[in-house]
Amino acid sequence: MEKRLRSSLKTSAEEFLSSAVKSTLKSSKPSLKTIVNSVKPSSDLSSSLPLALLHSILHHTQSFQNPSTSPSNSPPPKRQRGNGPPGSDSDSDQQQHQILASLQVLSHVLHLCVLSPKKAFSASDLLPAAQALHNSLILFESDPVLCLEVAGVCESWWKEGLIERETLISQLLPFLLSRSLTLKKKVDVHRVYMLREAFALFDFDDEESIGDLRMLLMRCVVSPLYLKTEDGQRFLSFAFGLSRQLMKSGLAVVKAQIPFGRKSVLEGFGGILFRAWREVEDDLRGEIEDGFMQGIVDCAIHAASSAFAASLRKVLGGFITQRTTQGVEKLLFGLAEPMIFRSLQVANSNVRLNALHLLLDLFPMEDPDATKEEKDKLLDKQFYLLEKLMSDECPEVRSVAVEGLCRVFYLFWEVIPSPTITKIITKIFNDMSHESCSEVRLSTVNGITYLLANPQSHGILKVLLPRLGHLMLDSVTSVRVAMVDLLLLLRDVRTFQFNTVVSLDVLLSVLASDQTNVAKGIARLLMPSYFPSRKRAEEACTRCRTLINRNPLAGARFCEFLVSLGATVQSALQLVEFFLNSILSGDDKLEDNQIEGLLLASYYLCKDLVAADSGCMASLKELLPGEKLKSLLAFAPTAQAQSAVFDILAMVSPETVSDVLEDCMSLVVNCGGLPGDEGRQVEMRSVHKLLLSSNAFSDLIGTFTSTLQKTAYRCQINFGDEVERKNVYSATRKKSKSSRNSSSAKWKHVSEKNAISFEEDYSVAVGIAWQIKDLLVIEDARKAMLESSDIEELCIALKVVSQTSILQAMDVYPVLAYTSLALHMTLRNLDTDAQMNDTEARTYLLSLLILYSSLQSDY
Repeated sequence: MEKRLRSSLKTSAEEFLSSAVKSTLKSSKPSLKTIVNSVKPSSDLSSSLPLALLHSILHHTQSFQNPSTSPSNSPPPKRQRGNGPPGSDSDSDQQQHQILASLQVLSHVLHLCVLSPKKAFSASDLLPAAQALHNSLILFESDPVLCLEVAGVCESWWKEGLIERETLISQLLPFLLSRSLTLKKKVDVHRVYMLREAFALFDFDDEESIGDLRMLLMRCVVSPLYLKTEDGQRFLSFAFGLSRQLMKSGLAVVKAQIPFGRKSVLEGFGGILFRAWREVEDDLRGEIEDGFMQGIVDCAIHAASSAFAASLRKVLGGFITQRTTQGVEKLLFGLAEPMIFRSLQVANSNVRLNALHLLLDLFPMEDPDATKEEKDKLLDKQFYLLEKLMSDECPEVRSVAVEGLCRVFYLFWEVIPSPTITKIITKIFNDMSHESCSEVRLSTVNGITYLLANPQSHGILKVLLPRLGHLMLDSVTSVRVAMVDLLLLLRDVRTFQFNTVVSLDVLLSVLASDQTNVAKGIARLLMPSYFPSRKRAEEACTRCRTLINRNPLAGARFCEFLVSLGATVQSALQLVEFFLNSILSGDDKLEDNQIEGLLLASYYLCKDLVAADSGCMASLKELLPGEKLKSLLAFAPTAQAQSAVFDILAMVSPETVSDVLEDCMSLVVNCGGLPGDEGRQVEMRSVHKLLLSSNAFSDLIGTFTSTLQKTAYRCQINFGDEVERKNVYSATRKKSKSSRNSSSAKWKHVSEKNAISFEEDYSVAVGIAWQIKDLLVIEDARKAMLESSDIEELCIALKVVSQTSILQAMDVYPVLAYTSLALHMTLRNLDTDAQMNDTEARTYLLSLLILYSSLQSDY
């Protein structure tokens, strides 16, 4: 291509352009750049090419506006098959497209001439062609590539400072503004910013001629892209100073957007207004100071909504963060001083709160022109009011005052008199930490945590911090979480010891019983002491064992978080092995609660290891063979301990359940008093999980059925003929293959010669009913139960027990279990029994729902 273009260039400039437009811009760009940049100022082309460009551009533009004639130097468009006869709309569209493509090439050639490194072309010769393209820019809006090429010509002309550059901006600037708002790209904002001085050529007081451009500028004021980018903010601050009318319009738009703006947008407004205030002439500063800023300060104090007041302060932040700039301190003092001190003492608590927030943002307020005595007097006045607000009747005001004063001390410790610091901080520790309002107590802890970052405060804090220890037992979770954060910060400061603030016994008590976010924070706090990563594994395990010996439940919960807090998989596995070996060694020094703690800790570690790394299962199976786990049951002295063993079995070695099945069934059947015993409920759920994971669930349902049938039979014997005997006990009850082949006969309720009282029998039935209701909540257990071959007989027996419970006003759990089971069985039958009458099924289902809902609410 380059060879063909060079050959045509030797003929004439017109021939060169005619040859160039026969190719696309993309394919010809490299060749065109090489050829145009090689033209020398002495060449005839330096004068003929600009003139040829002008004629070709004008001709193509005229042809685009009048499609009936096509440019003579453009090839005739190809007509596609099936697109209609010559002269049709399809031919016209293709012709227009070809003209635009040719103009793309011509515009690019002109741009290369403008930027010629050898300055081979006169700007006066190129100007007519540039003006022709610029004046037709709006005509080419359907072709973004061509518009961008034309804009590039005009931009380069302006940046190079070429003659009559002001004639190439009237179409360019609106195009670039519109493009930046549409495409939302930073590069377009940068292009607008680089041409900012060109906007000064417009008469912004002429409403008719400038209306569209002003509208685009106002759209830029609310554009997040302009507000969040440095170039965008700088351009808008420049635009605000173009005219008084534009300034007023921009300020009105900003004010209208404040209630809805996000933090980044509001901060952008603040930055723009500060730059505009700093850069504009003195006569326009008044519009910002008196016409806008004064109103913002007034609204920030008297706003009805705290959110709106905060938004206004974010806008003011553009000036507050620049208070060291000449004139800013004086401006802020003049705006706020006349009303802020009065507003801190008015009856309206909302106004006091808003004024307090503003004072803290502006602190210390001072007149830069005042004497030192006047400044000290004003500073004392501010501290007096802030201290007074710590005793305000409004809790929110007290909360903000406490935290705000800590922030003030952190920032200005060096310049605040020591007596003032001592007096106020002592009041914070002695009074505010014992406040009845939890928000004030929380602000106290947060404020002290913030103040701790200033090393100069450590001397007095070391003495006062133990006075916050009681907050570790606060009734509000957020306060306890804040206390843990404070202790974590203290742990990393060499001059402090966290256990002097809160004793270890208190920390362990909270660790054992508190919510996860509090307990995990305490575990993080204790980890370097009781499971240090830098010590040998044996020593780390011994330290952890020491913690469990001291407080078994706290030690177990400590282990619950070790993996998530960064303990390695290998170290956690070693810890599990260490704990279980300690139990199996038969150490007589271990008390029951310590064994329980070790087993719970082992379960937590196993669970977290599997959750964190599925590959750990093989390591756990190797570490904990089935025989080892089964033997642990003999050492489990409590229900909680046995529950932990069952949970580990279900997780690591469910295939060994047959060896502990008798123990499981014994626990399942000996369930009298279960509904009121939370510890046994945990144990029972562990047994259920183990049986469900090991395919022994059918044995559990069989045991439930046989036990409930006995109770149902005794209900009929004791309470007469309310229910026919045939619905109670069936000598021909079907038994599943698994039930016949299993050893479940071993655990059949009670033999006749060891008969127990009806009350004890009924108590067991109530415990089984609780288990049934609890299992129906779990999807996998519910599915296995409904698919059991014993489900119908279980439901009949449970129905009899529940009827007796209703007639004799006995326990509610059999009724709740029966209605829940019957409801799920009915829902299943609706899907599987095509012969069931829909009306009957719906009626039965509705009655069950009403009964179940009524019983639940009564209970």
